[in-house]
Amino acid sequence: MKFPHRIFLAALLIFWGLAPSSVRAESSRPNFLIIMADDCTHNDLPLYGGQNAKTPNIDALADRGLTFNRAYLTSAMCQPCRAELYTGQYPLSNGCAWNHSASRPETRSLPHYLRPLGYRVGIAGKVHVKPDEAFPFDPVPGFDPNCVREPTQTHDLTAVRDYINRSQHDDQPFCLVIALVDPHIPWVMGDPSQYPPKKIKLPANLADTPLTREHFSNYLAEITYMDGQVGDILAALKESGQEDNTLVMFTSEQGSQFPGNKWTNWDTGLHTALVAAWPGKIAEGERTDALVQYADVLPTLLEYAGGETTPAIDGTSFAAVLKGQTDSHRQFAYGMHNNLPEGPRYPIRSITDGRFRLILNLLPDEIYIEKHVMGGGRLNNPYWATWMGADPIKAPLVYERTKRYLSRPAEQLYLTQEDPYELTNLATDTGYDEAKGKLSAALEAWMTSQADPGEAVDTVEALQAARKGAHLHGPGISKP
Repeated sequence: MKFPHRIFLAALLIFWGLAPSSVRAESSRPNFLIIMADDCTHNDLPLYGGQNAKTPNIDALADRGLTFNRAYLTSAMCQPCRAELYTGQYPLSNGCAWNHSASRPETRSLPHYLRPLGYRVGIAGKVHVKPDEAFPFDPVPGFDPNCVREPTQTHDLTAVRDYINRSQHDDQPFCLVIALVDPHIPWVMGDPSQYPPKKIKLPANLADTPLTREHFSNYLAEITYMDGQVGDILAALKESGQEDNTLVMFTSEQGSQFPGNKWTNWDTGLHTALVAAWPGKIAEGERTDALVQYADVLPTLLEYAGGETTPAIDGTSFAAVLKGQTDSHRQFAYGMHNNLPEGPRYPIRSITDGRFRLILNLLPDEIYIEKHVMGGGRLNNPYWATWMGADPIKAPLVYERTKRYLSRPAEQLYLTQEDPYELTNLATDTGYDEAKGKLSAALEAWMTSQADPGEAVDTVEALQAARKGAHLHGPGISKP
């Protein structure tokens, strides 16, 4: 058989190190670029039905890629969900099951798995995971690392461009996480005049007060500002010549800092946006109902990189979904919330199959308190006082939304597919006993597999041990 001249020439160029980047890219493993928003409720994005925010760059990315209708994280708090994403482990497996705690020092994350395969692994922006030995990313400057700094600094793509462009010269693929700090509070970036408070459509789970509308307008402006950063990052990738060999993922993290989203196990807390794009490798403009979770991202990247998973990884690869070989992945996605140190103990566990969601509030006699939502001040939602101060006679819906947030029954069952804001609790409706029983058994099995005793985890002793990165001794408190 004759060896085609074009292929022979390309082979010689690669051997001599003179091949153009496009030729080298086709023969190498893919790059990975993960862009992460901060505290952005998935269905405030137009891509998921949001009726207010303008996000042309995220929408354009979805037009070039695959949108996951059912992507979730285990814990709707910044640190635990990021630890899950980077380790492929659920919160109790890696040790970070409380906000402002730590994973165990021996925990392995993206750098540990991808560097032996020849990858550079960096992070820009907000890190918010620790200890360093568990998350030894290359630091890449240019994006604000502090989510509560006011005002948020504008970004500089110089270092990101350098990190991406190095792949053209050293033939070493990159995995780069760019963790934005928007639209986390304070909502000070963007142009709120685009969103007049009286004209916006508030989500159904929020109480409609003038101050809530004002702050929601500021939040929407910051979503649009975040979208502009996404556009700048993707433009830099395209300019680098690496776009055709880069798997891009955009995710919105957990829900926003409005009551009922972040720090909860409702769908608006745990459901995340996820878009994956890779020219010629992932279908363009498609959507999938495949159920995936943050723990599944690392093993997916590992499969594309040519590595092997380990028993320590809880998630499983959904590369087959990205390749269009299947439209299903996992049967259930799981949720947990331990309220310390964000407020008094209030442990929650949940499960969804994409249609139904079952939530177990393990201390239902307690009043739910979250200090950031209820603390007052510019950074702590001053509109909350307008919820609590509303007249229950004149403003019954405001009272109902406040009550929903503060006082919760032991069990909550929602047909989320038809009730996306989960306002109708079906737990006592016998017509849903079969669905409830199936979810309850699966949630109990997951908790057993995680050695999760439930309310015993949400204690001061457990939190203190976690902050030190220690194993929690005692029956059932830590995964062996």
